[in-house]
Amino acid sequence: MTIPAIAPVSGVTGTGYLPAVKAPAATDGSSFGAALAGAVDNVQQLKTTSNDLAVKAVTGDLNDIHSATLAATRAQVTLEMVAAFRNKGVDGINEIMRMQA
Repeated sequence: MTIPAIAPVSGVTGTGYLPAVKAPAATDGSSFGAALAGAVDNVQQLKTTSNDLAVKAVTGDLNDIHSATLAATRAQVTLEMVAAFRNKGVDGINEIMRMQA
């Protein structure tokens, strides 16, 4: 009895919450800034969608409450992730400031 080989994992994609970021071509930090701006724009879009669906749910115009719940959860998780990135960035800057020259 032969055991077939396990196929390698291929094409793992992002979570769908933040835009996929490719390897930066420039070294001046502009690609990092663009990625960060895209992430913030995406957070704002998710929050707007969540708010719109919440208003529709309250007014009775929403037929599927599942979509409102999903949108609210996506916005919350994405905002928590952005806050964690911010906190790690601040921690890194504080650690650099503590280094002795």
